[in-house]
Amino acid sequence: MQVFQDTAMGYIDELYASALRYTKNERDAEDLVQETFLKAYNNWDRYQQGTNCRAWLFTILTNTFINKYRRKKKEREILNADDLRPIEQFFFNRENTSFYDSPSQDVVHGSFSQDIKDALGSLSEEFRTVVVLADLNDFSYKEVAHILDCPVGTVMSRLFRGRKMMRRALVDTAYDRGIIRDREPFLHEDSNRTRRSVRKAKLKEHREDEKKAVA
Repeated sequence: MQVFQDTAMGYIDELYASALRYTKNERDAEDLVQETFLKAYNNWDRYQQGTNCRAWLFTILTNTFINKYRRKKKEREILNADDLRPIEQFFFNRENTSFYDSPSQDVVHGSFSQDIKDALGSLSEEFRTVVVLADLNDFSYKEVAHILDCPVGTVMSRLFRGRKMMRRALVDTAYDRGIIRDREPFLHEDSNRTRRSVRKAKLKEHREDEKKAVA
């Protein structure tokens, strides 16, 4: 139990943040995270120690959402009372997570305006899950493909389309707030990259220039 707590419970805030973006309401997000940890605990013998626990937990979280919440099945899995006893103290609720108490998490959560939350929430599950995993949790295409159990090409296609839909939903807001000066380039920029990917590309380019200058 201590190994599970030390290894898995540290990701509770990240999982809750993503669950909130998946389900779009706090109660369902709490239920989703709680069920994720129950499944993780009951299948802990299948987890290979030393591997990527974060990705493993996100796989459980995402598949639980897709298989259960998307179909509007809210029934809980019936578990033996003896199974619950060792972990009942770790049941997820807002009181035992530091998500809303952590200044850094509060800044991250608060940095998403209602417009962005609405735009993300307007995406269908297949696009929203990919955007959340790739753009908000920094999973690679390969990792997202593993989590969703689909080809990398499918991930890239869904992410491309998801970002396009997000742009269309946010173009007026971005223009009104002076973030962009022209709607058309914003909507039709061919690379369809996020600002983060652009920053990474520029940083890589800068480092390569520095190496050339030293050489």
